[in-house]
Amino acid sequence: MILAVGVLLASGAFAADAPRASDLADLSLEELANIPVTSVSKHPEPLANAAASIFVITGEDIRRSGATRLPEALRLAPNLQVALANASTYAISARGFNGTTANKLLVLIDGRIVYTPLFSGVFWDVQDVLLDDVERIEVISGPAGTLWGANAVNGVINVITRSARDNRGPLYSVSSGNRETDVAMRVVGPVGEEGAARFYVKGFNRSSTELSNGASANDAWGRQQAGFRADWGSAESAFTFQGDTYSGSNLPGTAQFAPTVSGDNLLGRWNRDLAQWGQLQVQGSFDRTERDIPGTFAESLDLYDIEVQHSLRALGAHSITWGGGYRYGTDHVTNSAVLAFLPADRNLRWSNVFVQDEIALKDNLRLTLGAKFENNYYTGTDFMPSVRLAWKPEPQHLLWGAVSRAVRAPSRIDRDFFVNAPPVLTLQGGPGFMSEIVDAFEVGYRAQPSPQVSYSLSAFHNIYDKLRSLEPAPGGASVLDNKMQGTTDGLEAWGTYQAAKNWRLSAGGFLLKERLNFKPDSGDTNIAAAGNDPAHQLMLRSSHELPDRSQLDVIVRHVGALPNPSVPSYTVMDVRYGMRLRRDLELTLAAQNLLDAPHAEFGGTSVVSKSGYVGLKWTP
Repeated sequence: MILAVGVLLASGAFAADAPRASDLADLSLEELANIPVTSVSKHPEPLANAAASIFVITGEDIRRSGATRLPEALRLAPNLQVALANASTYAISARGFNGTTANKLLVLIDGRIVYTPLFSGVFWDVQDVLLDDVERIEVISGPAGTLWGANAVNGVINVITRSARDNRGPLYSVSSGNRETDVAMRVVGPVGEEGAARFYVKGFNRSSTELSNGASANDAWGRQQAGFRADWGSAESAFTFQGDTYSGSNLPGTAQFAPTVSGDNLLGRWNRDLAQWGQLQVQGSFDRTERDIPGTFAESLDLYDIEVQHSLRALGAHSITWGGGYRYGTDHVTNSAVLAFLPADRNLRWSNVFVQDEIALKDNLRLTLGAKFENNYYTGTDFMPSVRLAWKPEPQHLLWGAVSRAVRAPSRIDRDFFVNAPPVLTLQGGPGFMSEIVDAFEVGYRAQPSPQVSYSLSAFHNIYDKLRSLEPAPGGASVLDNKMQGTTDGLEAWGTYQAAKNWRLSAGGFLLKERLNFKPDSGDTNIAAAGNDPAHQLMLRSSHELPDRSQLDVIVRHVGALPNPSVPSYTVMDVRYGMRLRRDLELTLAAQNLLDAPHAEFGGTSVVSKSGYVGLKWTP
């Protein structure tokens, strides 16, 4: 992102020096508060100044968690609900409406949007990166449509990998346990006098989950991935070029109609410092995905995306960021007798323009006004405004509030989907399906009252309209419509306590209350179709530096019961012990899902049970 060419921060009470990404393993709480984040304002600003409910997962957090894949690393964010549905499928969401096809959370990997227009959500079985190359993951809970567009309804996950120039050398790692085997390799080389490139390959095999009766669910999963990233140029003009290719499938001996997936992506980005004229960023990407579920459906999707952003940071009291983008997709579906998308082929188009003005009302008081107009293929243009106010009564305290609107644009499922139970049509997309809408009201407080303590609190009230419903239609079929509405209220909190120089404690979680109902003219009765969410979640974490270059990390997670399909509450513990056998060789022993008996995390037949692995990482 913009960090590739440096950080330009506002003056006065909102200015701070940003730590280098390579120092994240040794940061104090004060330095952690000054990590530059880009997801809230689309330009770098210290985390302590960000007027949003944002949690940052650092690369060091990921390493010490023992996570082996991206969805597992996201469990570290206390403002996300992450649930494993089976060996390859996750349900991930923020502030409710969770499901394996959740559609109100926008996900980016190095600025590339990875949601699918098939259902406006994310196929988590194909989203991954080499975790050792992750600089940080910024997790925003709350609407961010003004900057990021449709589908940033309840939050944004922004995965940011480090510049290839920050890689210190090659990496070779292997881990194996009772549930999963992983291997990875990375090499690094120079690009000219000022640049560098890295190349990686990785793969994993995950064994089948179990059913509640102890039998195998026959859903074992494996995937291979390779990619590269190159960064070169100077602080005045910097370039990034990167890409990935992957393939995955259920392993031999699993279910008969096992899916296969594959894909490729490329991204190029140019950052230019225009001196007194601000900063310019131009980014283009291509993303191809293919998915085949024998006997059900197959899809081939190509997406082309270009974005331009210009920032002017010193116009008196104003700092303006504006830009626009165009996205084009070609979607081809191979239909079956049961599931169909009609027409089978669609050419989809999205375009947008946005502007945001940060106004320094005083040295410690900042007002941010923003608006985005986004045009989609199905419903035309949506308007997404926002107002944010940030006040720093003292340098280590921030009080903020926000009012914003976001939309969830229709997907192919909403308009083009048909389900048959021959000879009867049972479900069809709604020809007049409109964008879902949320109006959000948020307030938050972030503070570091002492060098040993930091915390963040935020509360929200969201008003939803035109949510998807299933309405009766002539002939006995059902049609998708927009006749659900309601509100959600919640509280999110997390904090960190430096108990000793070598011991850090963290805690976080959320409370959520959903009140959804159907409009008077609706014939739907299934509120549960909107999502399946716990009313509360809590996480405790201990990170301890031990003698002899070793570390002990313990994470305890408690997740409340899910209402429908019913899943009981559960409490589990993950433990990781790491030891430097020598300067360039690290041993990891990890165990997950301790404390509880085999349990489901999401509606379905699969249960999660205890697991563990041994890993070695060599960085010559």
